[in-house]
Amino acid sequence: MSGRPRVALIMAAVAVFAAVSVPSASARAVPKAPDTAVLDGTRLQDARTRLDHGDPRLRAALEKLTARADAWLGQGPWTVVDKPRPAPGGDVHDYLSQAPYWWPTRTPTADNPWGCPYVQRDGQRNPEVDSGTDRQDVEKVFDSTYDLSLAWYYTGRREYAEKAGQVLRTWFLDPATRMNPSLNHAQFIPCKYDGRAIGIIDFSQSYTGVVDALAVLATGAPGWTAADRTGMARWNSDFLGWLKNSDFGRQEGAAGNNHGTFYDMQLAALAYATGDEALARRTVLDARARRIDPQIAADGSQPQELARTRSWHYSTFDLVAYTRLAAIGRHVGVNLWAYRGPDGQSLFKAVDYLLPAATGATGWPHPELEFHRYAASDVVHAAADAGDAAAKKAVPKLAAPPGGDLWPLRPAAEQLDSIAG
Repeated sequence: MSGRPRVALIMAAVAVFAAVSVPSASARAVPKAPDTAVLDGTRLQDARTRLDHGDPRLRAALEKLTARADAWLGQGPWTVVDKPRPAPGGDVHDYLSQAPYWWPTRTPTADNPWGCPYVQRDGQRNPEVDSGTDRQDVEKVFDSTYDLSLAWYYTGRREYAEKAGQVLRTWFLDPATRMNPSLNHAQFIPCKYDGRAIGIIDFSQSYTGVVDALAVLATGAPGWTAADRTGMARWNSDFLGWLKNSDFGRQEGAAGNNHGTFYDMQLAALAYATGDEALARRTVLDARARRIDPQIAADGSQPQELARTRSWHYSTFDLVAYTRLAAIGRHVGVNLWAYRGPDGQSLFKAVDYLLPAATGATGWPHPELEFHRYAASDVVHAAADAGDAAAKKAVPKLAAPPGGDLWPLRPAAEQLDSIAG
């Protein structure tokens, strides 16, 4: 073989490799930092630049993130209008979910198709809530758009952005399939309530991922148009108005446990994303006396969460909301991590209370139907990043969650042992 054909073959092989690899630093412009509400956009920008220069730790995390994103490419989109029956109000565009811990007491009959009355079994999830409502689908919307938008940001692969856009447009924007920006029929109980304020947590526990995904896509994602951005801004503004002004919104905001913490976190994120930084700042500031003081004890325990049958899950769950709220505070000039209550309460103490069980040094001494040590990993990462020396020492001893540790690429706490189904 002559030298010229051999060179041609080598050049062809290089071209194929370049087509499937992450573009190099020389092939891509320096990324814009997204104006995210919970995530730190500058940190995302730095991570992408480091990836372009081959950072091995971030490359390993990227493989896990893109594996998740790849799995979403063949799924969805999802819509509220395809459930078997509409919400009690009759509008197919209304979101519907069923209370997860409520169970029928009788065998369903023609005259009593639900098997009413229903009774509560705390921490025991009724499997029927995962069929016939929007609960499972909305979680897929939240998770897929978050994974896909971040995967696009870090790799530049167009298909990730386009899939995220398709999912968002179908659920929130397209007139035939969109969801109404309200939660009037969330966590209904058959034969008892058509909806409950407590159902707002269906969104508040994960919707900030969508808020941040929108900010990521706004940095120049292919296929994500100005009309899409305007439409989602309007939906978020309408949803924020419902959260602030509806009876359900006011009731959830008055809750004294994790429901109230997540409500504040969602309110602050939406306020920041829609341009009301004053409301975002006020919400974070108010959380000091309104949330931390009554909800976290002097020793760092969370008494209301410890009273649950899933005390480990709910202790880490509440701290997911607190650490995200602290992240939003960073954007509006409030250091929630630095706050100390009248009895010494603080977010650092609340995280430190979990460390013996999170590192495997001791067992968890409270009721828990299904203990997963990895559930605390993200909140420990958050405390370590905020300067907690004990948390920093604990990080190497944490249990990796299923699918691997994605903290280096999405440094914002998730509920890693989700019991949403």
